[in-house]
Amino acid sequence: MSKSIPPVPAGASAGAILEAGVLAAGGRVELACSFSVEDAVIIDIIHKSGLAVGVFALDTGRLNEETYQVADAIRERYGIPIHWYFPRHEAVEKLEREKGQYSFRESLENRHECCAIRKVEPLGRALAGLSGWVTGLRREQGVTRKDLAPIETDEANGRILKINPLLEWSEQQVLDYAGQHNVPTSRLYGQGYRSIGCAPCTRAVGPGEHARAGRWWWENPEHKECGLHRR
Repeated sequence: MSKSIPPVPAGASAGAILEAGVLAAGGRVELACSFSVEDAVIIDIIHKSGLAVGVFALDTGRLNEETYQVADAIRERYGIPIHWYFPRHEAVEKLEREKGQYSFRESLENRHECCAIRKVEPLGRALAGLSGWVTGLRREQGVTRKDLAPIETDEANGRILKINPLLEWSEQQVLDYAGQHNVPTSRLYGQGYRSIGCAPCTRAVGPGEHARAGRWWWENPEHKECGLHRR
C-alpha cells in the first residue's frame, strides 16, 4: 500500500526528515548501510535521536577489508545488530563459471548483470516486509540523483517510503559531522577514496575529479548506478 508523503520544510534537519519519514512509514524502517561516511553519520543521528530504525547491509563478496572493519566498529560503538544479506551462491557460481571474475568491465550489460546478482536481488529480500528504508544518498553525488526528494515513494520496491535525510548535505558537511562526533569511518577516505563500493569497481580519485569518478570509472556518468536506486 502506498504511503502518504509528509511535507518536508526547506532546511529541515536530517533528524527531522528521519523522524517524519519513520512516522509516515507507520511500520518497520531500516537503513541500507554500505558503511560509507554518509551511512555512518546517519547511524549516529539515529542513535542520538532514539528512533527505531534498524540497519541492514549487503555483502556482495567483493567488499574491501576496510568496509568490514567499519562494520565491526559501528556494531561495537553503537551496540546495534547489523542484518547482513548475501547474494544467492548459485547465481554467483554460474556467473563466474561462465564469464570469469571481471565480466563487469566488458560491457554495461555485464556490469548490470553482476550488480543485479550481488546487490539488487539481496536488496529485494532485505526490503521484504519493511514499510520504509533509509539511504545516504546526496543530491550533489551525481546527475543520477538530482531529482530525488527527502522522502519519496519507492515505486521500484513495492511503493514503500524511501527516506534520504542527507539529500541536501554537501560532502564537507558530512565529513565535518563525522569528525566532530568521532563517527567510525573507512581509512580509505584518507587514501583518496571519496565513494566506496565493491573493491574491483572503486578507485581513489585525483585532484579536481568528481567524488564518484572512482566508481565504475570506465563508464559514463549517467550510467553510474548499480540498480539499488531504480526510479
